[in-house]
Amino acid sequence: MDLSVPGQALAVGAHADDIEFGCGATLAKWAAAGAEIHLCVLTNGSKGSWDPETDPAELTAVRRREQAAAADILGAKAVHFLDLVDGELVNGHDERGALTHVIRQMRPEVVLGHDPWKRYRLHPDHRAAGFLTIDAIVAARDPHFFPGRGDPWRPTTLLLFEAEVVDHVEDVSAHLDAKVAALLEHRSQWRSTMAIDPDNPDTEAFAATVRAEAEAAGAQSGLALAEAFKLIEPL
Repeated sequence: MDLSVPGQALAVGAHADDIEFGCGATLAKWAAAGAEIHLCVLTNGSKGSWDPETDPAELTAVRRREQAAAADILGAKAVHFLDLVDGELVNGHDERGALTHVIRQMRPEVVLGHDPWKRYRLHPDHRAAGFLTIDAIVAARDPHFFPGRGDPWRPTTLLLFEAEVVDHVEDVSAHLDAKVAALLEHRSQWRSTMAIDPDNPDTEAFAATVRAEAEAAGAQSGLALAEAFKLIEPL
């Protein structure tokens, strides 16, 4: 329970809003304690709408703005957008090279990402993002992987959110409101992801759902509110 506050942390998500759902309160807690927080969003979010008339290029721009606003609420220093095609994410050579470069540039002590081993996961981007994050960590630490893409860097800890097997929790009792506020910046996802009707928004019901998940995550550890992870170390 509760890592020491890292000097730098990098959270990697398949889409804008994934990081906030998975570890937003933990990032807000660390940022408030002085950590330098970076986010890396892998895809451009161009397919994130149920409206067939939505223009993908316009949606990409909207989601980028929403992610920047959410990151500000969490206290993140920067968001790194890889702009890979939404819905078509793969753990390929070029994709690993791009994420390896981000890790080597940011030099995080802790990396956070999707658990690729989560059973019955439907979205292929989440599976690919998890394996891509893990494989980029391995590549980033070895000088013979992607030479010329920055100096090698070995993070100390990997936290997987949406975890199949939970063995670590972070107490977020004082920072859940920041997570909810950051999520609500993703207005383009209100209807499809958060079950909020944009024409008659009930954000309190959504906030209650997020709180209930945090209560469940904390219950077995005696915490009021928590975010749950699979911890992997050493790396």
